[in-house]
Amino acid sequence: MKKFGLIFLVTGMALMVSISAAMAGTWAVVLVDVQGDFTVWKKGSLGVAGSDEAYVKQVEAAVSELKRKGLDIYATQDWHPKNHLSFYTNHPGKKPFEVIKLHGEDQVLWPPHCVQNTENAEILIDNSLFTLVVQKGMLKDWDCYSGFYIGGGTKSALESALKDEGVDKLLMFGIATDYCVKSTAIDGAKLGFEVTVVKDLCRGVDPKTSKKAVEDMTDAGIRVVENLDEVHLK
Repeated sequence: MKKFGLIFLVTGMALMVSISAAMAGTWAVVLVDVQGDFTVWKKGSLGVAGSDEAYVKQVEAAVSELKRKGLDIYATQDWHPKNHLSFYTNHPGKKPFEVIKLHGEDQVLWPPHCVQNTENAEILIDNSLFTLVVQKGMLKDWDCYSGFYIGGGTKSALESALKDEGVDKLLMFGIATDYCVKSTAIDGAKLGFEVTVVKDLCRGVDPKTSKKAVEDMTDAGIRVVENLDEVHLK
């Protein structure tokens, strides 16, 4: 009787540990578009405020530490052809930041940026830290802010790669808060991931739209924290 009781106790403890691990979930990092053209450090065509060398080094230090803690790091990369329709230069007579209709939706016309195989399209963080780099915006007729899609509603490899590894919790940061971070975070939540965005590791295009982006992410069930100290990876 004691033997069976011990077996039951051990089995029950194993089950509790298994349930606890399942409840804890599996974390991964999604680093969004920390590329030269989005930084003032590299004099990028869309360099956002605060994206100096110190910011990039802060992000790299955070990524390195999270990697040491056992988290896989996934990076997204804007990767546009020269003739991309989000570039104002591909619309004669148009100026930077004008808004047109593209596929029935408002489209901001950007200066050319993150053109494939150019120096400022490269990710500025040590690429050896990444499990996978997911490129987006390769389809010339479609703009795409979310790392979960390449454009035109076509999914990237990000969702399947994360789910294949059993990931259900995402720690997310990068550039820009009000565009690609917001879109990637909201799509991640829609696809069933528990998403946490770290504000001090993000930089935004505009303070007003960045504030609205935080509100939109919060409304979508995303946890937005000030810094990594508020994140408990358990």
